[in-house]
Amino acid sequence: MRTNTNKRRLTLNAILLAMGLVLHQITPPIFTIKPDTTLIMLFTLMVINRDSYKTCLVAGIVAGIFAGMTSAFPGAQIPNVIDKFLTTNIIFLVMTLSYRLPFVRNLGDKVKDLIVTGIMMVIGTFVSGTIFLTAAQIIVGLPGNFTMLFMSVVVPAVAINLVVGVLIYKIVNITVQKAVLNV
Repeated sequence: MRTNTNKRRLTLNAILLAMGLVLHQITPPIFTIKPDTTLIMLFTLMVINRDSYKTCLVAGIVAGIFAGMTSAFPGAQIPNVIDKFLTTNIIFLVMTLSYRLPFVRNLGDKVKDLIVTGIMMVIGTFVSGTIFLTAAQIIVGLPGNFTMLFMSVVVPAVAINLVVGVLIYKIVNITVQKAVLNV
């Protein structure tokens, strides 16, 4: 029985990462900022797999490769892998600590997951944007000032990823429950 659960979980993870890749490729910019759907799907996957650091880490590396493949930023392949790898590690810790917060711990599972997803989207997008810009600055250079790029790209992306990310998490969660995947 455990093998079926693992297969279902692995299949769901692959589907979420593939959806992130496709959505990242086709999503138009919102207010000139393109939401990083690979990051959104990564965080969604992390909440679903919160008990497996290894699964989250592998998903982070794959998400970095996918984001690098679809990025419009010149030379973004290596910075994306570095960004998603480090962000996954940091956000796994944030997620683990978030579930232990007193005001979160006593809530129902659905509300708890939604709040933690929101926390992850906000903190994770800030962390990811900072790491990406820093890595890109060191490896390939930036097309502008770090602070200007941070304020004009990362800060709006936080708001967009929060709204889109929580919405996508709810859709994925409902779909998983309706499909009786029970992962």
